[in-house]
Amino acid sequence: MLDQVSATHHQRGGGTLTAVDAVSLTVAPGEVVGLVGESGCGKSTLAKLICGLQPGFTGAASFNGIPIRPLTLARRPSELLRIQMVFQNPYASLNPRRRVGAQIEDARRINPGTAASVVDLLDQVELPATAANSFPHQFSGGQRQRIAIARAVATGPTLLIGDEPIASLDASLQSKIARLMRELAREVGASLLFISHDLSVVRLIADRVVVMNRGRVVESGVTEELWANPTDACTRRLLDSIPIADGLGRLPHFEG
Repeated sequence: MLDQVSATHHQRGGGTLTAVDAVSLTVAPGEVVGLVGESGCGKSTLAKLICGLQPGFTGAASFNGIPIRPLTLARRPSELLRIQMVFQNPYASLNPRRRVGAQIEDARRINPGTAASVVDLLDQVELPATAANSFPHQFSGGQRQRIAIARAVATGPTLLIGDEPIASLDASLQSKIARLMRELAREVGASLLFISHDLSVVRLIADRVVVMNRGRVVESGVTEELWANPTDACTRRLLDSIPIADGLGRLPHFEG
């Protein structure tokens, strides 16, 4: 459970901006929760706060009662090491100077009881054993994201966060990677908080959906129930914005 996650950003020249306002979420083991909202609503800020990656903010955050503080050179409490994120850009989230196997092995050290080897973890994300000896630049974007997922899963996560993990991928790969994250999270008993603008994919994989607007949770519910009966205006706007395929193969006409 994420308890009362709050953050106030002090702007230059005076004034404050409440980026995340007393958000509390419960994500059960093996459950997939989709976190959606308009750009700037605080979704990614919330994810960074949970992982200790958001400096320059004041407020409070805790995970299962353990205070979450910004990362420093001090070692993080072991319980918080089990919070892992798969970032939007796999080109930046992997170390370009280290081989893939070494990066996954680093993650395995957080979970010394795991029986899964580097080869096993690569196999889980449908990559060959030989990938362990290669560098990230030798892979496509979709393959790099699979490596990032394998590295996160290697830790034996309690909470796995996907912060727009499919946004930089080809459309043909997006649903496949989203399904893969869901399957692997369930296999290791992790909670999955999946952040995305693609509501079609969220509907495909999420058990519940949480809607944020202006730093607050404005609606949440079982996925199909929320789709069928949204109560908040922000939720209705998001659902109304989903493109509907007409089957005619025509491009929209825009007035110049």
